[in-house]
Amino acid sequence: MQIHFSGATRTVTGSKHLLVLDNGTKILLDCGMYQGLGADGEALNRDFDFNPWDIDYLILSHAHIDHSGLIPYWVKNGFKGKIICTQATRDLCKIMLADTAHIQENDLRFINKRRLRKGEKPLKPLYDSTDVIDTILLMQGVDFNKPYTVCDGVELTFTFIGHILGSGCVNLKITENNKLTRFCFTGDIGRENGQLLKQPQAFPQADYIITESTYGDRLHDDIKNTEEKLLAIVRNTCVKKKGKLIIPAFSLGRTQELVFALDKMENKGLLPKINVYVDSPLSVSATDIMRKHTECYNEELLEYIKTDADPFGFNRLIYIQDVAVSKSLNDLDEPCIIISASGMMEAGRIKHHLANTISNPRNTVLVVGYCEPNSLGARIRNKDPFVRIYGEEYALNAEVEIMDSYSAHGDYQEMIDYLSCQNKDQVKEIFLVHGEYETQVNYREKLLAEGYQKITIPERGHIAILD
Repeated sequence: MQIHFSGATRTVTGSKHLLVLDNGTKILLDCGMYQGLGADGEALNRDFDFNPWDIDYLILSHAHIDHSGLIPYWVKNGFKGKIICTQATRDLCKIMLADTAHIQENDLRFINKRRLRKGEKPLKPLYDSTDVIDTILLMQGVDFNKPYTVCDGVELTFTFIGHILGSGCVNLKITENNKLTRFCFTGDIGRENGQLLKQPQAFPQADYIITESTYGDRLHDDIKNTEEKLLAIVRNTCVKKKGKLIIPAFSLGRTQELVFALDKMENKGLLPKINVYVDSPLSVSATDIMRKHTECYNEELLEYIKTDADPFGFNRLIYIQDVAVSKSLNDLDEPCIIISASGMMEAGRIKHHLANTISNPRNTVLVVGYCEPNSLGARIRNKDPFVRIYGEEYALNAEVEIMDSYSAHGDYQEMIDYLSCQNKDQVKEIFLVHGEYETQVNYREKLLAEGYQKITIPERGHIAILD
C-alpha cells in the first residue's frame, strides 16, 4: 500500500492524499482547494498530480473548502467515483461548493479586466454550478460510528472530531493479502471544550496516522475567558469609540459560535443596544443546516436550547442576503457589529466592509481564526500599516484585536491529548500535514517527546510505502 501526498504538505490548505492499494484501488482522502496563495494557488488548483478519472473512491473529512473545494473540478475533469462523507458534510457541501463557484465567477470578472488590459487571455472558473450539482449526486452520506463498506476489503468508520459540523476522523480497516492495516486520517482536529459541538472522541487503534498540525507550536487562550473578552471588545468599539466592530468569520462554525455567544449576552442583558449584522448568504444557509443537525451538538448547547429554542437568533440580530442591503451597511454611521465571510478575508463581502472601515480609528477588526501567511487576513492580523484590497492601498488605522480562542483547530496540547488514545507501540508512523513547515518541526519534537517513534513531514509529491 502507498500514500501519495498531493496537498496541504508543509502548508495549510489544499488537503489531498491518495491511498493506492496493492490491488490498484485508489482512494483519495479530501480534494481541497489551495487558498490565500494568489497566482501560485491558482496554478496548483488547476494542476493534477494524478488523473481524476483513475480515482475509484473519494472520502471527505469535512466541508471546508480547503478540504472539499476542488471536488467539482475533478468531477468536471472525469472523476465518476463515489464520494463518501457524513450526512451533515453532504448537506453543507451543497451550499458551500455552490458558493465557491459563485465567488470564482465574481472574482474572475475583476481579474480578467486586468488581464485583458495587459493583453493576457482571460481565465475561466475552475467549475460552475452545474459541476456542483453533478458532484452532490455522487455524494453518499453515512452516519458517525457506523462501519461502512467502501469496497471489498475496505471498511470505513467516521468518528466525531469536533472541528466543524459534520467533520469526521476517517478510520479505515484495509485487508490485503490476508493482512489487516489500520489507517487513520484525522482531518482537522477540533477543540476539547468547543462552543457548540461534541468534543473529539477517541478513535480506533491505528498503524498509520495522517494528522493535521496547524497550531503545533502554540497554545490557545483559555476558552473560559472568551466571552468576557468578546464583550469587552464590543463595549470598547461600539460604546466607547462609537465605531463598527468588523469580524471576518468563516460562514460555517465560527459565525455560529459568535452568534451563540452574543445570544447568551443578550439573554443576560449584557449586550449593548446595537444591531448585529450577519452579512453572508452562505452563513444564513449554514445556520439553517446547523439547526437541523442536533446530533452534533454538545451537552451545553442541548441544555441551552431547552430554554432558548433558537440559539442563533435574537432581537437586533439581522441576517443579510440581499446585495443592496449589504452595501447599505457601508453608509451606516452608527455603532454596530458586522460578521461577514470569509475568515481569511480573501473573498466575499468582508473585503468591501474592510475597505470601507479599516482607515477609521473608531473601528475595530476582530480576527478570530487562522489566516494563511500570504492572505489579506494575515496582513491585517500582523497590523501592516497599509494593505491592498481590490488593487487599492488602504491605511490600517482601525484597531486590530485577535482572539485565537475561537479557533476551530486544537492547539498542540489538545492535538496531543486527542492522539493519546493510541497505543504508541502499535503506531508505526505518523505523517504531519496541514501546517506550516516550522510549526510542523516544532510539533514533531513534541510528539517524539511523547513517545511516538516515527514522525514524517512529507513534501508535495512524497510517496510513502506502508509495510
